[in-house]
Amino acid sequence: MPSRGPSLPRITDVAALAGVSTSTASKALNDTGQLREETRERVRRAAEQLGFTPDSRGRALSSGRSFTVGLITTDSSGRFSIPIMLGAEDALSAGEMALVLCDTRDDPLREQHYLRSLVSRRVDGIIVTGRRTEARAPIDVPIPVVYAFSPSTDPADTSVVADDHGGARSTVRHLLSLGRQRIAHVTGPATHQSARDRAAATVEAAGDALAGEPMHGEWTERWGRHAVDVLLRTTPDLDAISCGSDQIARGVCDRLRELGRSVPDDIAVTGYDNWSVMALASRPPLTTVDLELEELGRRTANLLLDAIAGSPHPGLMELPTRLVTRESTLGT
Repeated sequence: MPSRGPSLPRITDVAALAGVSTSTASKALNDTGQLREETRERVRRAAEQLGFTPDSRGRALSSGRSFTVGLITTDSSGRFSIPIMLGAEDALSAGEMALVLCDTRDDPLREQHYLRSLVSRRVDGIIVTGRRTEARAPIDVPIPVVYAFSPSTDPADTSVVADDHGGARSTVRHLLSLGRQRIAHVTGPATHQSARDRAAATVEAAGDALAGEPMHGEWTERWGRHAVDVLLRTTPDLDAISCGSDQIARGVCDRLRELGRSVPDDIAVTGYDNWSVMALASRPPLTTVDLELEELGRRTANLLLDAIAGSPHPGLMELPTRLVTRESTLGT
């Protein structure tokens, strides 16, 4: 008969090594019960020494939790939801929790289906996000929920968003610090909250250096190219263009180059989002605003974990953005 390999360590082995009862060891590893921190730490060290891994099913049954979190998104392309998900997973994995991604494709019926499914699976909580910064109606589920990027309309809910005003102001301050005196702003549709917020902050920060009213259009390179033609006809002394997205900024740079205008020697250009597909492929690479979406995802997940543990933090949390400077304003 073939010999059996060494048996896997059990919770009783961990308890014996730590010098505690089996129930105490279970509470320590599941982070439940009222135990002293030194007891929990002794049990954790014993588990690590033995190579003990808790059985997820037993862990769930003993704690009444599934150790699973749902993420509901309307962002089918993943442009915003994927970095948020990555950040959330960083935070959740520390507690050995899994994340289930559900893409509603902006379909309310599909969203309701996913919500029913997640609740029936007894997920511990839900993160709700999307591709736009407009506030959305809250979801109605009997478990903790935190909103990321797309806040809830209910101020009693917990929402985490990026500081679009601060991001736009940082681009203008950067351009002014370089001595730019005639700054235009080209951005997306006026119906989009992010476009309005970034335009308003640009107007405020630029003051007398603002060249005309903000120009609203599509979030496309085509719109950026067209805006350049309009701006150079109306503002021949223009020396900077701040853009509401990297896509627009890339179109702006392309058209300026076609017209024989040097970026940044003649006209400096800034983008927004730090979307590497656009920002790094632009000629020249774009100075832009990073929304720090992975950090936003981490903060959202940590707030959800607090809510699951019974300590929610209601209200709106606004996280800072980061200006990334590159050749489109600094030159080579």
